[in-house]
Amino acid sequence: MPRAATTLDVFNAIAEPRRRQILDCLAPGEQDVTAIITTLGWPQAQVSKHLGVLRSVHLVNVRAEGRRRQGSPAATTAAA
Repeated sequence: MPRAATTLDVFNAIAEPRRRQILDCLAPGEQDVTAIITTLGWPQAQVSKHLGVLRSVHLVNVRAEGRRRQGSPAATTAAA
């Protein structure tokens, strides 16, 4: 059975250790993407790529504030 695309499956998305590091950075709350880049020491393009995958599976939200982007954990609801 073929694996689901990373951008469609939340488990495949978080299987990548770097994405879990981004989620750890966002755990306390909203962060400027520049702060994530500085904290992790990664190139901007790499952080943006991984944030895009996390956005596509609805784990994070990214909003524009002027020229900057703010990332935050997505609000989740538990199924009853």
